[in-house]
Amino acid sequence: MKRYYILKGIKIAVLVAIGITALGGVVMLLWNWLMPSIFGLREICFAESLGLLVLSKILFGGMKGGHGGKCCGNQCHSGGRHQYWKEKMHRKMEGMSEEEREKFKKKLSRCGYNPHQENKSE
Repeated sequence: MKRYYILKGIKIAVLVAIGITALGGVVMLLWNWLMPSIFGLREICFAESLGLLVLSKILFGGMKGGHGGKCCGNQCHSGGRHQYWKEKMHRKMEGMSEEEREKFKKKLSRCGYNPHQENKSE
């Protein structure tokens, strides 16, 4: 069993390395193709493209990784925007008849909304 986890860890590490290399290559190719002709900037090397990836992660993605390390199932959005939209939907559904409410839920379920999952968290 231990061997399985070691091999799985190696496989994941190799796939992550391949992914980072491919993403860095794509950034480098796109930069060298577009930026010099559009903005007159110089071309960059592979290491600089990896640096741009890290910089963009810091500036736009934060350093929390994944979902901030606080996600557990559907509890990632315990407040903020999620709560606002949840309350807005409840207000909207209060003015509906039972038939309209079921029709509305069925329509939402086509977009990935699961009313049963929502009721469990309350």
